[in-house]
Amino acid sequence: MNVSEALNSRYTCRAFKADPVARETLTKIFDDALRAPSWANTQPWEIYIAGGQILEDLRQACLKNFHKGVPINSDMPRPGQWPAPIEARMRELGAARFKSMEIEQGDQAARMEISENNHRFFGAPVVAYLCMDHSLSSWSIHDLGMMSQSIMLAAQDRGVASAIAFNLVVYPDLIRSSLAIPDELDIIIGIALGYDNPGHKQNKFRSPRRPVDEVVRMQGI
Repeated sequence: MNVSEALNSRYTCRAFKADPVARETLTKIFDDALRAPSWANTQPWEIYIAGGQILEDLRQACLKNFHKGVPINSDMPRPGQWPAPIEARMRELGAARFKSMEIEQGDQAARMEISENNHRFFGAPVVAYLCMDHSLSSWSIHDLGMMSQSIMLAAQDRGVASAIAFNLVVYPDLIRSSLAIPDELDIIIGIALGYDNPGHKQNKFRSPRRPVDEVVRMQGI
């Protein structure tokens, strides 16, 4: 699989099989991903990977918080508002996803099922948590973004599906306690990893992309 194939075949998997990912496969994925660039080779990332019973206990604890209505408290706050064009794309995405699954706007039970699935980490057998020292700036968050993409492309190359999601890190205190993550590290994002369930209704949808002519402004070329 070349880079173009990996980019075009990768998607956010929202339903994983229970099959475990071998430690050897994970090691190869992350060994490749560590070639990601960073500002002045700072390599600001610290990565914690959870699987097995540790992940299952964490999954159940996060789901319990969700059902109890515990407020989310991510180490990196989510935006309070979005520019209008971006918010419009987010709304269009949500509507298209629900339509693809034949979920009506007023079907609260179906919507709750999707929310619960998010807090179950999509049933993934592995979740990687990307962290960095809380004293670092947004430049290092940019580096973690490159690391995230590198992990997902390396996984795709080995037939391992992925889902990068904010919902994976909304209860950082639970994650920090489960994985012994030091207080000085902020838990920035989580990436669920595993083998996709292609027949699941949540995995049939593919989000659209803006055309290159709309996004890229070439001058002098």
